[in-house]
Amino acid sequence: MKGARENPAAATAGAAGKSGASSVTTRAPGSIEVYREDFERKMSGPDWLRALRKEGMARFQTLGFPTTKNEDWHFTSVAPIAERTFRLAPLGVGGVKRADLARFDFGENGWHTLVFMNGAFSEELSSNAVLGNGVRVSSLAQAINSGTPSIERHLGKIAAFEQHTFTALNTAFISDGTYIELAADTVVEQPIHLVFVSEGEGVSHPRNLIVAGRHSRATVIESYVSLRDSGYFTNAVTEISLGEGAHLDHYKLQRESEKAFHVGTVQIREARDSQLHSFSLAVGGSLARTNIYTSLDGDAATCTLNGLYLTDGTQHVDNQTSIEHIAPNCPSHELYKGVLDGRSHGVFNGKVFVHPEAQKTDGKQSNNNLLLSPTARVDTKPQLEIFADDVKSTHGATVGRLDDVAMFYLNSRGIGPETARMLLTYAFAADVLETIPLVPLREQLERMVLARLADEV
Repeated sequence: MKGARENPAAATAGAAGKSGASSVTTRAPGSIEVYREDFERKMSGPDWLRALRKEGMARFQTLGFPTTKNEDWHFTSVAPIAERTFRLAPLGVGGVKRADLARFDFGENGWHTLVFMNGAFSEELSSNAVLGNGVRVSSLAQAINSGTPSIERHLGKIAAFEQHTFTALNTAFISDGTYIELAADTVVEQPIHLVFVSEGEGVSHPRNLIVAGRHSRATVIESYVSLRDSGYFTNAVTEISLGEGAHLDHYKLQRESEKAFHVGTVQIREARDSQLHSFSLAVGGSLARTNIYTSLDGDAATCTLNGLYLTDGTQHVDNQTSIEHIAPNCPSHELYKGVLDGRSHGVFNGKVFVHPEAQKTDGKQSNNNLLLSPTARVDTKPQLEIFADDVKSTHGATVGRLDDVAMFYLNSRGIGPETARMLLTYAFAADVLETIPLVPLREQLERMVLARLADEV
C-alpha cells in the first residue's frame, strides 16, 4: 500500500516506557570537555582530514550524548558512558605476543590478519597472506600518509554523523584502523581478519574503510576482543562501499570484556547487482551496541543481515539494523536471534524503509528471543515504512521460554534437565549460526556457543 507506515509496538519481556522526541540528548559537560582536550592534541594529518575531524567534533558537541527520550536509544541508557571520563587509550599494549592472540584466530594461520592494540596497528602481531593482485590491505594511517586518493573520496562520506553522536565522536578521532581496496574483478580467496584488542581503562576509536570495485569479492572479519577483564570503551566505525556486482561477506564479532563498553557502527552503500552478507555476534561488554546500516542504492542489489546475541549477568546488549531500499528489484533478508540469561537485557530494533521508487522490493525480517531466566528481558521492535505499491514484505518478532513439551520429551529419554536445557538452547542458537558460509568460522563459533552454554549449566 503506497504511503503505508507500519511501526508496531515493541514485544517486551519487562518494563516499557513511552516514546520520546528523537532530538533529546544530554551534554554531560565534564566528559565532553575531556574529549575536546584529547581532540586538540590529535590535530595532525592533511588539510581535508583535519577539516573532517573538526566537523565531527563540532557535531558531537552539538548533539551531546543521547538519552532514552531519543527514539533510537529508547531502551538503552548510555549514562554509564556519558558520566564516566575516558581518556584516549595509550597506543599499543606492551608485552603482548602472537601466542596470546591464538584463541582469536579460529584455528586458521593462513588468513591475512591485521592486529590493532588500543586502536593502533601492530605490525609485529599481524601476519600476511598471499592476497594476489588488485587488492590493497593496510592500516588506515599508512594509507592516509601515503596520499591514497580513494581515502579522501570515501572516508566520512558513507557513515553519516549528522544525527549519530558516537559516529561523530569517532570521526573527530580518526587516526588508525584498516583500509581495504579491491580493484575491479578482484577475488580474494582467503578471509581478511581484523583483530582489535583493547586493554586498560581508556577509549579507542578504530575506523575502517572498505572499497570494493566492480565485480570484486572478499570476506572480511572484524573481531573486537580483550585479553583481560577491564573497563575500557571501544567506539568503532566501519564504512563499506560496494561497487556494481561486488560481493562482500562481512562478519562483526564483539567479544569484549564484560566490564567494557562497546559502540560499533557498520554502514554500507550498495551499487547495482552488489551482494552483502553480514553476520553480527555480540557476547561481551557490560553495555554494548551494534549498528548495521545498509542502503540498496542500485537496481537488484541484495543484502542478508543475520545476527546472534548471548547475554548473562547484568549485561545490556543492543542491536540496531536499518535497510533502506532506494532502488527497485532489491531483496533483503534478516534473521537475528537472542539468548538471554541472568538479569541481562537485550534490545533489537530493525528498520526497513522502502522508497517510492523501490518497486518490486522483497524484504523479510525476523527476530526471535529465548529467555532462560525469569529476570532476563528483551525489547524488540521490527519496523516497516513502505512508500511503494509493488512490495512483498514480512516481519515478525517472538519472545519466549524453553518449550515444556520438548523438555519433557528429552527428560523422558534419560536426558537430565540441565543437559536438556543446554541442548535445546544450543539448537535455537545454531539455527542462525548455520547461515554462516565460512566453514572454519562457523564451526569455531558453534563450539564457542556450546561451551558458553555448558558453562552456564
